[in-house]
Order: sequence, then C-alpha cells, then structure tokens
Amino acid sequence: MSDWDSIFKKNGKVFLKIHEDMKKVVSLLKRDNAKKILDLGCGSGRHTLLLAKQGFDVYATDVSKAGLTITRKWLKEENLSAKLKEHSCYEKFPFKNNYFDAVISTQVIHHNFHNKVKFCISEIERVLKPNGIVFITVSANKYKRRASKFKMPEPQTHIPLDGDEKGLTHFIYTKKLMKIDFKNFKIISLHKDKGDRWCLLGLLN
Repeated sequence: MSDWDSIFKKNGKVFLKIHEDMKKVVSLLKRDNAKKILDLGCGSGRHTLLLAKQGFDVYATDVSKAGLTITRKWLKEENLSAKLKEHSCYEKFPFKNNYFDAVISTQVIHHNFHNKVKFCISEIERVLKPNGIVFITVSANKYKRRASKFKMPEPQTHIPLDGDEKGLTHFIYTKKLMKIDFKNFKIISLHKDKGDRWCLLGLLN
C-alpha cells in the first residue's frame, strides 16, 4: 500500500507544475485584499512557494512529514517563509474560527471516504472568514492512467489496486455532488481543468 510519505521519499518534489487556475486565483486574492492564506495539503510545496512569492502570509499543512521537509528546504532555498504544520485534513484543523482570508487545496481533500471529505469541507468553512475565498480541485475520474484495477468499497469511492497510488482512496466527484457539498459557498466558477479534475472557486456565504 502506498502512502504520501513513501511517495515523496521515492519521488521527491511531486506535482511541480503550478495549477492552470492559480493565476486567476492570485488575482482574486489580491483584488479582495486577502492576506492570511492556508495551503491545505501542500505536498512538496509548489503553491506554498507561489503564494509566499506573492507576499501573502502563508500557512501550509500536510499529512506527510517527508512532503513538509521538502517544502521547508525549498522555501529556504528561495529565501521565502511560510508556517508549516504536519496535520491530516480529515481531523479538526489546528486553527481558530474565521482565521483565514482564503483556503487553497489542489488534489487533496478527495483522498478519503465521503463522510471524511465532508468533515474536511466543514472545517474549511469553520476556519474561513465570512466571504473568504476557497479554491479546491478534486478528482472527477478514477485515474485510469495511473492504475488498471480498482475496488469500490462505497459509491463514488475508488481505491487503486496497482500503480503509484495503490491503496490510496479516491472519492470521485460529479458536478452535482460538488454543488451539494459546497452549498455554503457562493460559487464563482466550477469547471474541469485540463487534467479532467473539478475546480471550484468560491466565497463563503
């Protein structure tokens, strides 16, 4: 079974390419004078560094100690700073209510069963300020390119039985489910990116 620590230890910096929507997201953050940003599930740090370079007060969490080690080293190399914390997004966030102006999370929160994902969304809502910005990307397909066999313990829930992400749970979203689970947000945009992933940009009601 794979886990994120073993993936980062094996491959180093994973997901290096900045997401195609981040330019638009950063413009919105600046337009709304956002300052304190959470990079939820920062991985090896691509968006943590991007946001730090733009002058935001960046907090970053990840369940992988190895990913955080890479991020910390990368920040140091670029003479940048961010507040890093080892934490699972499926547990209560270690932050106060209404703490952040924005939460960014790319290809993270769908890696669990639906009830756990919904808890994560509720925590995102809790730590965001009213009208806070959220940018989330999640799976819209079952990663046919990365694995040839899957098991489905629950509806919309795929667990690869081979490949690099063997054993990692993927909850697969539909557009309808995105609107239901993010019902407490005013959705600015909801579309699929070039990688066939759902991308939601919104404001907390």
